[in-house]
Amino acid sequence: MKTHQSSDTHPLHQSVAEKLKFKVGSKTIAIGFSDQQISPYAGSSVFWGWLHPSGFVRLLKRCLPHPPSASNNNLSAVEKALAFAQGILCEARKLTHVAYLRRDPLVPTMLGIRRVASQSSLSRFLAVFNSAAINVRCFDPLWQWCVDRLPSRSGGYTLDLDSTKLLHEDGHQEGVKPGYTRKGMKPCLHPLLGILAEVRLVAGFWLRPGHASCGNNAVGFVAALLGRLPRHIRLRGVRADSGFCLPDLLEYWEQQRLPYVVAAQLITPIKNLLRAGLVWTATEVAGVEVSEVAYQCRRWSHPRRLILIRHRVADKKRAGGKMLFDLPGYLFQGLVTSLPACWSPLSVWRYYNGRADCENVIKELQGGFAIPTLICRRFFATEAALSLAVLTYNLTVLFQRHLGWQTKVTIHSLRYWLFVSGGVLSHPQGQTTIKLAVPMRERSWWQRLWEKILSPIPNCHAVENRPSFA
Repeated sequence: MKTHQSSDTHPLHQSVAEKLKFKVGSKTIAIGFSDQQISPYAGSSVFWGWLHPSGFVRLLKRCLPHPPSASNNNLSAVEKALAFAQGILCEARKLTHVAYLRRDPLVPTMLGIRRVASQSSLSRFLAVFNSAAINVRCFDPLWQWCVDRLPSRSGGYTLDLDSTKLLHEDGHQEGVKPGYTRKGMKPCLHPLLGILAEVRLVAGFWLRPGHASCGNNAVGFVAALLGRLPRHIRLRGVRADSGFCLPDLLEYWEQQRLPYVVAAQLITPIKNLLRAGLVWTATEVAGVEVSEVAYQCRRWSHPRRLILIRHRVADKKRAGGKMLFDLPGYLFQGLVTSLPACWSPLSVWRYYNGRADCENVIKELQGGFAIPTLICRRFFATEAALSLAVLTYNLTVLFQRHLGWQTKVTIHSLRYWLFVSGGVLSHPQGQTTIKLAVPMRERSWWQRLWEKILSPIPNCHAVENRPSFA
């Protein structure tokens, strides 16, 4: 006789249980259904517990360009934007994935919205962004809000400029044009990003067509970014690759008295310098030698400091540099800089090498925040979708800083350690309650996490970035 009753809300009838079961070795597992309000993403409530009091949601509501809805049943623009951000946190790769969160009973409660928008509703939401002016008015205050949350640094911050190519083989959307990529000429989009290196925070984002050059409209982008920086944020320098070694951009940085280090384009005159009898100085780095000259390109108004580096191939352990066929055995680099002479050539080279970390930010945006796949029919709608995704990335950076994490973790780690934690929504005695389904040994860590998030007074007690097991 059966002695144990199922604890489910509606126990399976034995005739049904015979049909819905499978075997794992010698064990039989029955399949049933539950009416409990269960969410696989209940752990993301800790993120929203931090975000709601921060003021970001109120600012987002003011910045969105959508007119108020005439129907009480329609979702507001901010409700759609918050659902979009939650979808990105939960690894949605397109609007249909975001809309799938409608089946999650906990999402509206955590986000403070009535429901998650459908795919068509999200498409109409993004379609309102139909011009550059609308996008600038909406997103500039949001970029500024993110940077304003950073503390001042005695040494200042370094601004890294970079661009990336977002491949899109369909090619029927506005702005998707053939451009040069690592896979050859492919239909793509060409975003431009400004990243504060010390905190890996994106300070600005513009979308450009795929056939745009690296430095296209870079002066306007940098001017807009500098204009948004709060007074307590000081830049110590700017770094960029050879695509940004442009006369008007270099002159603009000099006018702003902003030190820069930019990779030089190894054009024919510089190659001739390398072939000439330069004096190469050995460094403490094995196989690396440096030389320095005052060089004036044909399009430059005055000479600039050019640092040349050559790496002996036999001693080189990582990528970097360009090989000249008539100078075998070496790889060469050139750096154009306005840093003073007290910076030795080797220290300038080492400072520039730190720019490689911005590639990790772009890699995370592509792999973790779906920017290659959030492509809309209209160009400025695509820019709005990508901007919201990048802003969501910024929010995860600021969230980690609020918790006191010194080492940034990727969104993939956040999902496994935090967001993908199940929970049950209930209403005992009228109190909305989320019961997180975490193991007993992890609950003390979750307790400290919530205490840090909910504390009205900033404190120095950081929470470790993962549970520690005794």
